[in-house]
This record gives sequence, C-alpha cells and structure tokens, in this order.
Amino acid sequence: MNIDLPRVQAARSPVAVNGVIIPRVAIAREAQHHPAQTPAASMRAATEALVIRELLLQEARRQAVVPAPQCDDRGRRETAEEAMIRAVVEHEVAVPTPTETEVVRYYDANRSRFRTPDLYEARHILIAALHSDATASAAAKAQADAIATEAAAHPDRFADLAKAWSSCASAADGGHLGQITAEETTPDFAAALGGLGEGETTGKPVVTRYGFHIIRLERRFPGQVLPLAAVTDRIAAYLVERSRRLASAQFIARLVSAAEITGIEIAGADALRVH
Repeated sequence: MNIDLPRVQAARSPVAVNGVIIPRVAIAREAQHHPAQTPAASMRAATEALVIRELLLQEARRQAVVPAPQCDDRGRRETAEEAMIRAVVEHEVAVPTPTETEVVRYYDANRSRFRTPDLYEARHILIAALHSDATASAAAKAQADAIATEAAAHPDRFADLAKAWSSCASAADGGHLGQITAEETTPDFAAALGGLGEGETTGKPVVTRYGFHIIRLERRFPGQVLPLAAVTDRIAAYLVERSRRLASAQFIARLVSAAEITGIEIAGADALRVH
C-alpha cells in the first residue's frame, strides 16, 4: 500500500508513540528498505515508516481489528500485523468511484498523456568505437565523417554504404531499422532522428555510447491521441489510487495529531498539505 506520509525529523532522544518505544535497532534494520542519498536521510525515512506503522497498529488494536491475512497474486501471504494495518486503512479511508464526468475532465486536461509515440522508419550506419580508447575513437570518427560526406553526396547509395561499412546487424538490410520510437534508441540518436525531415540524412555523425552513426529518416508517422474509450479504465484506476493516497495521508495526519509522539517532529492534520 502506497501512502503519502508526513515528513518527520529524527532526534537523538528515544522515539516513542503513545509510550511505545521504537528500538534503534529496529530503525537501523528498517533503513535498508529506504535507500537515500545519505545515511541520515535513510534513517529518517525508516523512522517515519516505523512511527506510522505503530500508529496504525495501535489504531487497529483500539478498534479490535481481527487480522485476516490475504495472499497476493504471487502467493505471498500477509503477516497478521500487515493484515491489521490494511483492514484499518480500508475501514477508515473512503475512496469514491470517479464519475464519468471526472474521467472525461481528466482526459480533456491531459490528452498529451494519452498520445501514442511518433514512429520513425529509419536507416543508419554504425561505425563502432570504444570512446575510452582515444586513438581508436578518433580513427572511427574520421571514417564516419568520410561516410557521412559520401551519403550526403549520394543519398541513393545509403543502403549500399550501410552494407559495406556498418557494424550493426542491420547492415545486411541496408541499415534498415524498421519502425522505431524514440524510446527505443539512445537519447542522442533520438534527438538527431527527431530533427530530420523525411528523406534527410544527418550531416555529421551522431555520437552515442556505441560509436558514430549516420542516420537517414525514411518516413515519420506522427503519434495519435488515443480515444477516450481506450483509456477510460486506466484513468479511473489512476483517479481511485490518487484519492486513496490523499485520503490515507489525511487519516494518518489525524492519528498523528491525536497521538503523543516523542523523539521526532512530525506534522499533524493542521500542517498537512495535500498535493
């Protein structure tokens, strides 16, 4: 379950929730599940997670929740405490089903998110190079420059040049890559491809981690916005999850406000900002 948790700041004094101490060894053990840029940040995240967990367990016990562990689609079974936390959150957090109007409104405001990517039918010639070897890389670049000049002067020979010089497996097919999306290539290759018009070839070799590429764009197929019917279920699921996260954060903040928490500073309901 993903919950947007309020921020906490760990302190040196013992951490306790309504008198229940969170052992430092438990925080250290939990920290391995919260990778961060610094050990301190990891420890803060671990402290936060354990404080919230304890708050939810205490609320579940107050409500006399009887654990009923479930299994996920991979056969993993919840522990009794995990089942109690899930049950109390499900009981306290109301998540409304989005209306058709809400789904349509979200679709209209975010059409770009539901657009299929552009497709490119392209060819390329790869002169492989190990850039860490300066001498070999310089030689490969010189070769690529010469081939690029030849391809620019004789665009009708691009396929033959690819067959003769390219290090890519596509060489056997004249460098033809088929229809690809920008996401299927490296960032530098994608940027060069996106800047070409149909029938154009890169004037200079494009550098990637694989070496030097001469790229020719045969055809471009612009992406299309998917119809509402094709994404209605996806939008509805997103809106439900967003509502669940926000409502869960508000529920936790209420628990924080009503609890006696020492050893850390944590925002309660009065300071919660939903975003």
